[in-house]
Amino acid sequence: MKAVLLQRRGANRIALTHFATKDIPEGTNMLETLGDHLKALLHDLGGTAKALGIAFSSEEAMVRIIEQNTIPPELLRDALRINGPMLLNQDCREWVIDCAAISPKRAPVPAAEKAEGDTATKTDYYLVGGLPRTHVQHIYEACVKNKILASVLQLPPVALINGFEFANPQTFQSQAFVLVDVGHLSSTVIVGAKEEIVLIRSLGYGGNHFMEELILHGAASFEEIVTMLAEEEVLTVEIARQSLSELVRLISSSIGFFEARSDEAISKVFVSGGLAKLPTVIKTLAEELRLPCEAWDPFANCELNLPRARVGALTEHLPVLGVACGVAVEILQGR
Repeated sequence: MKAVLLQRRGANRIALTHFATKDIPEGTNMLETLGDHLKALLHDLGGTAKALGIAFSSEEAMVRIIEQNTIPPELLRDALRINGPMLLNQDCREWVIDCAAISPKRAPVPAAEKAEGDTATKTDYYLVGGLPRTHVQHIYEACVKNKILASVLQLPPVALINGFEFANPQTFQSQAFVLVDVGHLSSTVIVGAKEEIVLIRSLGYGGNHFMEELILHGAASFEEIVTMLAEEEVLTVEIARQSLSELVRLISSSIGFFEARSDEAISKVFVSGGLAKLPTVIKTLAEELRLPCEAWDPFANCELNLPRARVGALTEHLPVLGVACGVAVEILQGR
């Protein structure tokens, strides 16, 4: 679990004042113990805030891009709940669903240029996200237990996009980009260009799988893996390369899908998540993809108002705070 506290300091100034991370023991039933973990996380975070937002990761979460006739999102939301099997190929009656239009901005067609009798149906692309209603109920109960009111509930891929837009507005608005987020149990690849989200794909491979594979091949602990990778021990690096191969294929195929349908080319891959802390992993991805890869800083456009002792810890945790930053930024921007 990760948390950040952002404060607005002026019309165009946002400051990071607190952050915290909390490891959850393996085998923990996250939904049943969420209230206790949330209480401990907020205690470690410190400070006070006027609003709280949550991004919740789940294997059952749904994030899709669909093409539909142009329709107000609030009407499409109702249609998705009622006609989920037809529009999403799954029953969503027991889900909490939301959606937003993500088509590129189009200039209106002047009336003089419209063909007479032109009644062609216009379509747009929509980003659809959802969680089982039982999950949302558990999150609500965890907030009630801690006497807090969450005003925003997002899914991590959506929050990650918002965090990247905030930290890298020029890239987001004017270039093609790839975001790769390597979570504990799964990874997400997002391709976008000029404010449009083109593709979101997930893979059941995360940092836990990477570490387990290296431990199976002789590493004694996480700390030893980090040391051997830092020293570029030949066998360990090769095992790491093999372990990352499925993720590399997903990234490569996603880039190929985009470039085959676009005039633009991907020039860089932006990586986040626990494995992004390891320079050897970033280097290996760059070699396999034959593209520059880098871990991005979600607070690049923030002032840092942290105790000096916490600045060093922030540098270590930057790759895993992008989602938390994205949620907080959305609240401050009132979107």
